[in-house]
Amino acid sequence: MVGILLMQDFIAIFLITFLDAGNLQQSAALRVLIAFPLPLVFAYFTTQYVLIKLIARFDHFKEYIFLLAIGWCLGLSELGAALGLSAEIGAFVAGVALATSPILLYIADRLKPLRDFFLILFFFTLGAQFNLSLLPDIILACVVLATAVLLIKPVVFRYLLKRFSEKDRLAWDAGLRLGQISEFSLLIAFVATQSGVIGETASLTIQGAAIITFLVSSYIVVLLCPTPIAINPKLRRD
Repeated sequence: MVGILLMQDFIAIFLITFLDAGNLQQSAALRVLIAFPLPLVFAYFTTQYVLIKLIARFDHFKEYIFLLAIGWCLGLSELGAALGLSAEIGAFVAGVALATSPILLYIADRLKPLRDFFLILFFFTLGAQFNLSLLPDIILACVVLATAVLLIKPVVFRYLLKRFSEKDRLAWDAGLRLGQISEFSLLIAFVATQSGVIGETASLTIQGAAIITFLVSSYIVVLLCPTPIAINPKLRRD
């Protein structure tokens, strides 16, 4: 599941880069696409040979880990902007670099309150920009798209994971947890709208379908999958 989510991150980074490049002149777009691998290479080597060693040496200072992680993400954001990419791409690269390192769980535990706070702000900002006056025009398309995703994605992931010798129950569990539309689709739809690639109606359709899948998938996971907040005591796991 972590590998699939990381692949979604890479696809989202590439699409945002492509959308930003498509909104520039041809020479500038080419420069952006050439510069795209640079933060990836920089993040990989810095994480392997600098960040991990620093955290291993000073891991008993919680404030140090907190500030180091924040500084790393902000620094990569500035690097992305300096290379002609967007700050969002730099932040994505910083997150992916940390997600592939053995310090992921340690940093996630230390930054959980801050992560939850900014996650709320992110979804609130997107929701505040949702044009409710267009809802009657897009609600049917949103429901159809969300239903198709919720029915097809779990089956596809179950089939693919089963081919890698996963247990049937585990394959279904992973498929159900990955059944919703990725939250990165909201950001991609927003960037695509700003770049003029899609219109407001298409963007709101994607966002509406994603919101529906978030709601339905949350109930599916709570009712059918092992989770700390499962309704069934047999499925409740810490």
